[in-house]
This record gives sequence, structure tokens and C-alpha cells, in this order.
Amino acid sequence: MTLWTELDRATTAAGDSIVLRQRKDIYEIRFNGSELMSNINHQSEDTLAVRSLRLNGHPGARVLIGGLGMGFTLRVALDMLDEKSQIVVCELIPEIATWNRGILSKLAGHPLRDPRVDLRIEDVMETLETSPGAFDVILMDTDNGPDFTVRPDNNRLYEAYGLDVVRHALRPGGIAAFWSSEISPEFEQRLTTQPWQWQREDIQLSGMRADAFHHIYLVKTRHQRVPASTSPLPANAAMAD
Repeated sequence: MTLWTELDRATTAAGDSIVLRQRKDIYEIRFNGSELMSNINHQSEDTLAVRSLRLNGHPGARVLIGGLGMGFTLRVALDMLDEKSQIVVCELIPEIATWNRGILSKLAGHPLRDPRVDLRIEDVMETLETSPGAFDVILMDTDNGPDFTVRPDNNRLYEAYGLDVVRHALRPGGIAAFWSSEISPEFEQRLTTQPWQWQREDIQLSGMRADAFHHIYLVKTRHQRVPASTSPLPANAAMAD
């Protein structure tokens, strides 16, 4: 059995431990002893970008990604968008950005080298709060889901206040997507209270158990002009491509 090799380690201001380690071709980032991300089974992270940008990846789109991870979501977004589009990436932990510029950069094809990328080492909430109506697409992959946040402050991203901020940061007809390792009935209830459409997509993990899934919550804001005779869709109505 091949043992893990620790490549680097960091400690946040709050005292959280972050470890980058490798075993053969597998890279893994662990947060306080638990797996936060790896380069294995990232199809749900890819789908986070694919589904959202199919719905609203028009020329010159402005996209916000919350959480850099290992760059897989960013890579898919870059491959789908045109040369006039812009992607803002918010990553709270500077060491993760450093690893993505160095040892991890090859995994997703060096996405941070693309001139369309604006990487910001800051809390994604700060960008959202100061960017009303700024984005066509918002991709949230900061945690393992609404019920498994990596730090207490991230809970607000999935509460009513955070959902309000996300909605107001979107342009009319904009798309937001939230990645989750588990289904969250409480989060689904909060999504339903917002004036938008939403749906959940369950992504089966390849090479895993038949019941191994990750999940994506997709929401779509309404366009500004809606005819008075048009009845609004239910909050969780299906969204067409």
C-alpha cells in the first residue's frame, strides 16, 4: 500500500489546519483532518459550470466562482466561454491559490494563467455584497454543501441573508449554482422562499457505489420584463436549457 506524502501545510488565522498531500497520481487537500477536495471524481464540479453556462454562458458573460479548489470548475468555465468573458474567482486561503499556481496547476491545465481570470484572495461574500447586478453566473463551491461548511462564517452564504445577496448580485435572468455533497432539505426550503426558480441535479460519481452522488442546486432569476398576463412559475419549476 502506497502511503500519503505531505507536500505542504498551512494554518489559517482562525487556527484551522490545511494539508496538501499526494499518493501516486492522487492529490488531496484536507481541512482539519477531513477531505475538502481531491482530483478524483470531480465530474460534479465540472457539471456545476457546464449546466450553469449552458443556461447563461452568452458572449461576454461575467462569472463569479466562489472557491478555487483545484481549478476544475474554473477550467470548464474557461473552455466554455468566449474571449470577451471575465471570471472573478474568490479564494479565501492564499496557500490554495499558491498551490494552484504551482504543484496543482497541471491538473486543470493551468487555468490561472488565462488573462480572463481575476483571482481575489478574499471572502466571496465581500465580493457579492459590493457587486449588485454584476454577474450573469455565480458558481458557489466554497464548502461541502450548506450543511457541511468548512468554517462557521460560511453558514451565512446559505442562509436567507446570503441568498438575498446572491440574488441581488445577479443580472436579470442570471444563474447561480451551489455545490453540495449531500441533499439539504432545509436549504431547499430556503431556496423556495426566494423569488426565483430552482432545481436540484443529482450527479452520480463514476467508479463509486450506485448510491454515491453529489448534488447541484441551480437557481435562475427572473428577467426584468414579465408580461402582466404571465403567471409566475413555481419556485422549483424545471429550467430549460
